[in-house]
Amino acid sequence: MASNEKKRFALQNSVSASFPSITDNLPVIGADIVATVLAKYEGDVAVRLWDGTFAFGTYDAPCTIIFREPGALRELILRRDLLRLAECYLAGAVEVEGDLESLFDLKTCLVNINPSIGTRLRLVRQALRLPRLARHGTTRNRRAKRAAKRNSRASIAHHYDVNNDFYRLWLDPEMVYSCAYFDSKDQSLAEAQQDKLDYLCRKLRLEPGQTLLDIGCGWGALALWAARHYGVKVHGITLSKEQNRLARARVRAAGLEDRIRIELLDYRDLPEDAQYDRVVSVGMFEHIGVENYPVYFGTVKRLLKQGGLFLNHGITDGTGWRDTSMTRFMNRYIFPDGELARISDATGAMERAGFEVLDVESLRRHYVLTLRHWVAALEKKRSAAIRNTSEVTYRLWRLYMAGCAWHFNEGGIGVHQVLVGHRHARQPVPLRRDDLYTAGNSHRETLS
Repeated sequence: MASNEKKRFALQNSVSASFPSITDNLPVIGADIVATVLAKYEGDVAVRLWDGTFAFGTYDAPCTIIFREPGALRELILRRDLLRLAECYLAGAVEVEGDLESLFDLKTCLVNINPSIGTRLRLVRQALRLPRLARHGTTRNRRAKRAAKRNSRASIAHHYDVNNDFYRLWLDPEMVYSCAYFDSKDQSLAEAQQDKLDYLCRKLRLEPGQTLLDIGCGWGALALWAARHYGVKVHGITLSKEQNRLARARVRAAGLEDRIRIELLDYRDLPEDAQYDRVVSVGMFEHIGVENYPVYFGTVKRLLKQGGLFLNHGITDGTGWRDTSMTRFMNRYIFPDGELARISDATGAMERAGFEVLDVESLRRHYVLTLRHWVAALEKKRSAAIRNTSEVTYRLWRLYMAGCAWHFNEGGIGVHQVLVGHRHARQPVPLRRDDLYTAGNSHRETLS
């Protein structure tokens, strides 16, 4: 190396040693931002930066959020929207190790943070020193943006037509995609889902020869259970082509085509003269939209015979569907038409339609257990889930279900079963609920 070149090389090294590059300072900046934001956080979630250093918490934390790119932390500060943090996770700029549900313990701290103007300005200045997000930080599905509202076929397909094999990976053998009914936290998901199916049938007081309409029948689990164990004739309808295809195949395989009819059909398109002894809807209620309650409950009332029973099983929200980062995430990525209501709004709409409310039961705690089973099963089958769909889909469903588990456990959202009958009609229910609990082993007997 020539002498002049050696001097220039030495000078450059001396300058670098005296004045560290901005790249070298990035972890220091990141650590300062995290320490400021989490100054009042007392939980166990840890934060690790892109260089492997911990900005908060320790290596043995039950949950660790990892900022793989400085730009993800920049986004969080400049946007001040938890939805952007979720999108960074979907894009891979943020990773979460450990118990993902615990991550949501940070929510209260981040939502309620109210720093002084001086602290805010310092955080913004620090964030602006970080490079922009290198990866595309949003993975918004265009189908969700285009999906028509109010449980149309497009919006239902967005959620349920992901891939039947994907759902098989983490659902129970009956393929029940709704809250199970546990007798204890140690009961298996498969048993708890069978108990739920039987519990629904007992609440409806099903008897051989009756007709049952299952609105939003999914993959046919309840239709198969009711026909096989209670001898009823079931008409199941769904708006998902994938669900319809598999449900019909399962009916054929069970040899129950004489008792079960599955159709790709909107409940609003059922014939005017159709009548059923019983009507049930499990997990479809969330797609309807509050403004459509009169149409929904009015249609069910028309379809239900006098002296019949209707059971509606759906998720509720104690405050209604407000504009929050969670609701925006759900409507953008999971349920394009999703809208939750208070249980009082639901029962009020039922009464206005001419129903008498006979029984209301909360299964909120059961959904916490159900979701934890689903998340654990999905994480265990991670490689298969990615092969069946994609890395983004795996991350999306892991985040969605873990977040729901946290919100159900915290009590912000619930799930209720509401049993109603025609007002001024003789109701086919006993004076007490004893029959719901003394018939616990009824599903062990199969009708021929």
